[in-house]
Amino acid sequence: MTRIVIAGGQVFDGTGAAPVTADVVLENGRILDIGPDLDGDESVDATGASVVPGLFDCHTHVMMSGVDWLKRLSTPFSLPFFEAVGNLRTTVECGITSVRDAGGADLGVAEAVRRGLIVGPRMQISITPLSQTGGHGDNWMICGASLEVVHPGRPSGIVDGPDEVRRKLREVIRAGADVVKVMTSGGVLSPRDDPRHGHFRDDEIAVMVAEAAAAGLYVMSHAQAAEGIKAAVRNGVRSIEHGNLLDDESIRLLGARDAYLVPTLVTYWALKQEGMNHGLPRGSWDKVDAVLGEGLAALERAARGGVRIVFGTDLLGGMHRHQSHEFRLRAEVQPPLEIVRSATIVAADLLGMTGQIGVVAPDAHADLLVVDGDPLEDAEVLADPAAYLRAVVQAGRLVVDRR
Repeated sequence: MTRIVIAGGQVFDGTGAAPVTADVVLENGRILDIGPDLDGDESVDATGASVVPGLFDCHTHVMMSGVDWLKRLSTPFSLPFFEAVGNLRTTVECGITSVRDAGGADLGVAEAVRRGLIVGPRMQISITPLSQTGGHGDNWMICGASLEVVHPGRPSGIVDGPDEVRRKLREVIRAGADVVKVMTSGGVLSPRDDPRHGHFRDDEIAVMVAEAAAAGLYVMSHAQAAEGIKAAVRNGVRSIEHGNLLDDESIRLLGARDAYLVPTLVTYWALKQEGMNHGLPRGSWDKVDAVLGEGLAALERAARGGVRIVFGTDLLGGMHRHQSHEFRLRAEVQPPLEIVRSATIVAADLLGMTGQIGVVAPDAHADLLVVDGDPLEDAEVLADPAAYLRAVVQAGRLVVDRR
């Protein structure tokens, strides 16, 4: 296969060590060598630029084509699969080479990327989030209709009680889940639950964690409310998604249990930027306003408390072009180096791929970026990929080239 050399860049290896000027040689989808005066069959000039690991978005929804419920009802079943192709491509063009889909994508979408049928990031998928009846994820409407769309690759996620939880979790794993997702609090965009209230009881969450562990998987939890966060973490959930309403006890528990926090600020910002175009009910807009103001403060407190923080966006279909703005929002309360680490090496740890991705090191997967400027000093370098991103390499292939 073609040997590619990324030549003359300032290489940030992802570990936090000081960048060094070096060449990076890629072959067979892996990083072969790093050092001076290396050669290859094809060269990418990185002089004056930074070479960094490919970035992660550990909370996205590549299959969800917006939140307008009426529009969903009039959308053909197969259309979101084709929309996902564009969402995945847009994600890679932002420099994000690995994602964890937090609900919606089935095994066929992930396999299309893995087989090279479409351009997209590496994927871990959760298939269908588990929700209690009436919880965040139960798309039952007051008229009696349900907007939950199920098919053989994406079973219903509505469950109540430990026995139902056990069976449903096994169905989701059978469908191809790499990670199990649960809703342990109310949400923002769903009209009939409250983000300040917890969901599921301890015995139900404990069953989820035990069954996932038996299959070699872990559990991620949508949790806005402090009670939902604490219930999840004390029962062994690995990562908390959003966490906008956490309290001091939540922060202590996250640290004590070595759990991860995946804030998602940009999704609320993007909804506000685009106004009422999304067809959300009034109650959901009120909740967007409430958590938008609290999310940044929660991130700052968690970071100050030593919580392991991971990069995520929660953007839905049609809004993926805003993914990189998350870097700009986080820069208000975090230094650039910590933001970069949250989107590389810390994210890789969460996904169970330490040393394989999220680093520039020999034998790691060849996922990396060439960016103008220094992302360790200025978050704007990653927040504006159209201006700063020269190239994206994934699995040793040059998938984006803006030189």
